Amino acid sequence: MVLSLLLGAANRPDQELFASVLDDVPMVATPRGGRRCRPEKAHADKGYDYRHCRQYLARRGIKARIARKGVEPSDRLGRHRWKAERTIAWLGGCRRLRIRYERACERFYAFGMLACCRLSFNRYTGRTTPPPGQPVLAW
Repeated sequence: MVLSLLLGAANRPDQELFASVLDDVPMVATPRGGRRCRPEKAHADKGYDYRHCRQYLARRGIKARIARKGVEPSDRLGRHRWKAERTIAWLGGCRRLRIRYERACERFYAFGMLACCRLSFNRYTGRTTPPPGQPVLAW
């Protein structure tokens, strides 16, 4: 499930948008009924192994699960990151998001939000593959 969606320029490094993406994550409901203002931990790959990313997580009280460059092997990264990679692959399955046809960023962002809503709907209803004879929910 997509928790946050952010558009940025193609030539900006990912770690510059790290804080903005985490600030955009909505409050999480707890089992006792309250709401937490932050996630418990954040998993990231080696592209986010920078001091300012780790300091940002420490300031917010989030456990950093970021692989270190040159220390941890790349084959162990998929242990927890597969959910994020799977969701990105699902978004890549939407034709309008794979190739950017829209010039205006507002319309492209709107199509991204529609794709996230479709993925969430399919995930919650268990309709990732439709039964035979029923139309597919797609655009």
